[in-house]
Amino acid sequence: MKIAIYGLGKMGSQIARKLHEGGHKVIASNRSSGLVDEMKALGLIPAYTKEEVVKSFENEKLIIWIMVPSDVVDSEIDAWLKLIPKGSILIDGGNSKWSDTKIRAEKVMKAGSVLVDIGTSGGVWGYKNGFSMMVGGEENSFEIIKPILETLKSPEGHYEYFGESGGGHFVKMVHNAIEYGMMESLAEGYRLLKEGPYKNLDLYKAGVVWQHHSVITSWLNELTRDVLKDNPNLEGVEGSVAESGEARWSLEVAKEYGIEMKSIQSSFDVRLESQKGKINFATKLLASMRNAFGGHKINQ
Repeated sequence: MKIAIYGLGKMGSQIARKLHEGGHKVIASNRSSGLVDEMKALGLIPAYTKEEVVKSFENEKLIIWIMVPSDVVDSEIDAWLKLIPKGSILIDGGNSKWSDTKIRAEKVMKAGSVLVDIGTSGGVWGYKNGFSMMVGGEENSFEIIKPILETLKSPEGHYEYFGESGGGHFVKMVHNAIEYGMMESLAEGYRLLKEGPYKNLDLYKAGVVWQHHSVITSWLNELTRDVLKDNPNLEGVEGSVAESGEARWSLEVAKEYGIEMKSIQSSFDVRLESQKGKINFATKLLASMRNAFGGHKINQ
């Protein structure tokens, strides 16, 4: 298929490369030209402006995967709607709030095109391991873009369709909230090993044992284990941990529906408190985990 990827950051560039190497015709575009130049050097079709992106499709169906921060999605969609022909498919692959996605989808539909939401997980390892994708929006458009998803999921990734607009982003939001709780639990456990009654325990060795078919075997534990191998005392890590919005949104929905989420609430509160200076070995490990799977800055 022919598809444009707009937004060539940590994940957007991986998506573009993976699709290109999978045999698709990929148009690479970005707000700054340097990343476009990098994709051009790899054989992708460069487009330095939105107008160039649209022109590249000629008479073919226009499909644009937008991979930008959630706070600029509205302005990006507005800009694209001024240029794209009716019948186009816009894909929001970022971590947008599901309720915002529903509103945006209505706007795009009134303009004669379709917005598909794809909550995308895999972090900076998605290029190697495949992406996990949660899709919402018009079902016919989902069927059209399936060849793209098939390429991105390989070899170990997966994707599923979750119905109407916002469904994909909602499932991804909850995924990220769960991620907060799982990360906090691991960080607290390793802190107890570090500061508990037995001194000089080898945390890396504990992680190695746990990663071999124990009940808590997981990718997060694998990443944590490797962090502790390379930097057992987490030297140089300040320990302030960012929150990107998804847990906050999940807690808002939970409150609206009367659903208790004590573990996720606690893990969210830890992050807020760390930003006010309440840091320890566990928050340093949280920051290190975020860097390991998502390439996020280790010190905020």
